[in-house]
Amino acid sequence: MSVSDLDLGKHQLGSNEEILRDMSWRKGEPDWMLDYRLESYKAFEKRPMPDWGGDTSEIVFDDIVHSIRPTDGRVDSWGRRRGAVKDTHEKLGLLEAERTYLAGVTAHDESEVVFHRIREDLEKQGVLFTDLDTAVCEYPELVKPYFGKIIPPDDDKFAALNTSVWSGGSFIYVPSGVEIEMPLQAYSRINAENMGQFERTLIIAGEGSKVHYIEGCSAPVYTSDALRSAVVEIVVKPNATVTYTTIQNWSSNVFNLVTKRAWVEEEGHMEWIDGNIGSRLTMEYPAVYLAGQKATGEVLSVAYAGKGQHQGTGATMMHLAPETTSKIVSKSISKDGGRSSYRGLVRVENGAHGCRSHVQCDALILDADSTSDSHPSMEIGAGDAQIGHEATVSKVADDQLFYLMSRGLSGEQAIGMVVNGFIEPVTCTLPIEYAVEWSRLIELQMEGSIG
Repeated sequence: MSVSDLDLGKHQLGSNEEILRDMSWRKGEPDWMLDYRLESYKAFEKRPMPDWGGDTSEIVFDDIVHSIRPTDGRVDSWGRRRGAVKDTHEKLGLLEAERTYLAGVTAHDESEVVFHRIREDLEKQGVLFTDLDTAVCEYPELVKPYFGKIIPPDDDKFAALNTSVWSGGSFIYVPSGVEIEMPLQAYSRINAENMGQFERTLIIAGEGSKVHYIEGCSAPVYTSDALRSAVVEIVVKPNATVTYTTIQNWSSNVFNLVTKRAWVEEEGHMEWIDGNIGSRLTMEYPAVYLAGQKATGEVLSVAYAGKGQHQGTGATMMHLAPETTSKIVSKSISKDGGRSSYRGLVRVENGAHGCRSHVQCDALILDADSTSDSHPSMEIGAGDAQIGHEATVSKVADDQLFYLMSRGLSGEQAIGMVVNGFIEPVTCTLPIEYAVEWSRLIELQMEGSIG
């Protein structure tokens, strides 16, 4: 893939303020966004590496290319896409998906959005679905009140880094009362060595609205490491519903370190669905701030950790208002020496009466070399809260394999069936096309499990 000369890395980011000024100028950003970038870099320099349980010691920020612009540019017609990127998107089925079951689609390569389209009927209803770069310049009255408010720039080191060098990502605004029945999708891909991808997503769901956003992620394997440090901010207005699904299949040399957070108002509902198969290290802990009475939140996650992988997943549920309800379901599979970790927090603030929360954490370990660990935390400030936590660690039983193999399945097929049954509570929440693809990806990971 060809790239332009907009290469902002390979030297100490921020040693020259003009690097960020040039980036902002090239994008035609307003002054307030440049100020955000400059202040955020100061926070990045000051903040220590977060203690999320993963080994980030091999990340060398000075070696990361912080921004690459595809020379093909952005188009709004599939026929105008060309070259290897178009071939990749067609092999992934993005064109067919857009035709059959998507309300809109965005393709994100390197640091920028290169393809975007949304259904005309949704545009007529006032729905906005574009890249965040465009939204900052064209819809500042919508972006500015929320950008960096759900996740402050100094929240953690990687959030600060993202806020200083972010590029690409999606902006979605759904007006009050508008329900989008078909999903919106974004697909992100890293195509260059030493690449840092810092996309940023902002979703605003108006009162009584409904939207489902799906992101897919992948990258080819290179000899050097890549970094993906994304930020997702979501605002769920009263009685609105937002579902955010991630299917991540990064290559084994990608550090996938993501900060995701939703703010949910009265009787709103937020659901995170995470499927993590790829990457060298994933640390992804979606958070839901239940700020309005009777707001609800769910996090459903599946992680597969294979050889040389550490999948750190979990969730944070903050009960800030009375009668709020949350649910966390975390499923992990470890194989060939892989490590999976659950890290979660449920907090009920003082005065938040009548809250309920349930956490279910299940681990499946497929061999003696693999590990799984859990780090749950609960901070309860209201005496009438109903909080439940259950956890299991298990392996595939020999009698299960014997029974399935006696019915004509191979060893790999038998393990694949057991594993898919294990993660079914999460898989069943996906649209059927994605559930099928997810099951196929899991089955591929099971190859070589027997013998």
